[in-house]
Amino acid sequence: MLNRIATVKDDGTVVVNVPSTLEATPVDVGGADGYDDVVVEESLDGSDIPYRPPIQIVILIVGTRGDVQPFVAIGKRLQDYGHRVRLATHANYKEFILTAGLEFFPLGGDPKVLAEYMVKNKGFLPSGPSEIPVQRKQMKEIIFSLLPACKDPDPDTGIAFKVDAIIANPPAYGHTHVAEALKVPIHIFFTMPWTPTSEFPHPLSRVKTSAGYRLSYQIVDSMIWLGIRDMINEFRKKKLKLRPVTYLSGAQGSGSDIPHGYIWSPHLVPKPKDWGPKIDVVGFCFLDLASDYVPPEELVKWLEAGDKPIYVGFGSLPVQDPAKMTETIVKALEMTGQRGIINKGWGGLGTLAEPKDSIYVLDNCPHDWLFLQCKAVVHHGGAGTTAAGLKAAVLSLSLSCTTLRAVHYNAT
Repeated sequence: MLNRIATVKDDGTVVVNVPSTLEATPVDVGGADGYDDVVVEESLDGSDIPYRPPIQIVILIVGTRGDVQPFVAIGKRLQDYGHRVRLATHANYKEFILTAGLEFFPLGGDPKVLAEYMVKNKGFLPSGPSEIPVQRKQMKEIIFSLLPACKDPDPDTGIAFKVDAIIANPPAYGHTHVAEALKVPIHIFFTMPWTPTSEFPHPLSRVKTSAGYRLSYQIVDSMIWLGIRDMINEFRKKKLKLRPVTYLSGAQGSGSDIPHGYIWSPHLVPKPKDWGPKIDVVGFCFLDLASDYVPPEELVKWLEAGDKPIYVGFGSLPVQDPAKMTETIVKALEMTGQRGIINKGWGGLGTLAEPKDSIYVLDNCPHDWLFLQCKAVVHHGGAGTTAAGLKAAVLSLSLSCTTLRAVHYNAT
């Protein structure tokens, strides 16, 4: 069936071929099912929230800095309510997590390798046979590190930990199986749509007709599942002591019963009408880094010396030829008579043949502070950078959408 209606292209995206005679069928989620929109007045200060005994929560996050940062904000808020929070993610982010005041536990996988793979393949699906061993090795390391993250003592302090609840993002993959084995509740959050809807297609797919939008989610989920089901079942049998799951269970198993929260503003993309009460659009989760940030004196003087600059940075996006890309950025700024800040990022941008008064090369700086100093931001379309640009109310240009791709697809 998959061969007939889906094709993985050279760039790793899935083209869904839906017969032209098929029409989109609206999903009735109102009335008898109790999914009608209800206006709920909530206290913004939390004073009306009933008391809940403190619990131990693990947050399992796979991805880049933009994927991790919103969960640091969530974790800090949970700590404010008295809960113990462990954020389990890649070792690259240990200092960031600990500095934020959360407990850290390392997950497998290298986010830089994952990011390079995602950029080359436009998603999780390999565009060629040579890519498969790389991705499978990364995924197996991640999946098999999830159980220790939920029950092992803190690796630095030795303090015991026993999880009461799990928060995770979909690329962790083994998260639902760990929750099943430990018999604890799980809540999934993500920065891009992963729940089937008839309003826009799966972000890793290309669908010509709206009739195929909902189907695209099931197809991508099934194709991912076909690639990892042996690892999941090995994990279930050897580590979780659970029965293997069936051939057609899908990557997330009984995911439709699990609460999902999507981290973008409903003013940007409203919650689809066919998402039920266990699925919500919760808004961007901002981590306040600007209030404690002290910018270098050199940067302050440069900003004060001229007009507001244009920020150019691609965050965790790998760049195949950083020198050529830097040259292109500088030429564009000079042609338009603009001053510019170039963020080095994981792509290693900003190596100049000779220093230029109109260009400032930056290592790392909180976007919630920096973007307020700029007239425009040019970026890679990452969820965190997109959110920061919107919050700063500056002109924002995305050259490559790696997160809210479905939104951009629908808009264009």
